[in-house]
Amino acid sequence: MDISETLQTLYTATVEQDDGTYQIPVPDREIATGTLSEGETYRVALISTSTSDTDATDTTEVTQSGDHASQQHQYDGPPVEEGEQRDVEIENLGDQGDGIAKVEHGYVVIVPETSVGDRVTVEMQQVRENVAFADVVDDTLRGEV
Repeated sequence: MDISETLQTLYTATVEQDDGTYQIPVPDREIATGTLSEGETYRVALISTSTSDTDATDTTEVTQSGDHASQQHQYDGPPVEEGEQRDVEIENLGDQGDGIAKVEHGYVVIVPETSVGDRVTVEMQQVRENVAFADVVDDTLRGEV
């Protein structure tokens, strides 16, 4: 999977309505780590969570609201370490067909050669502040739910 070095963050959020406007909340950890800054404008890629729409991608720009500064929590780093093994369930597929799983606090783990619904044991190969890349080390649960 080829990931641009300009990728600043990757997380899952739900579009929320507030007084006739729609917002995508930014997790506190993104501000705490300095990945994103309050008041700045960023380009956001929206990927549908529907399995039939995983190839559809839309882009838009959003500005983070100032309310997040008062809601910040201490960030202790990624919830995984390189070399660590975890049992995960693939929830979605990325643009290039790689499986996407989530662990604590919605932290994203990208797993090549998997399908939605696969339950596999993975080993973390590369860990970044907001995303990890892992390889399957045991697929005996593959496809079981």
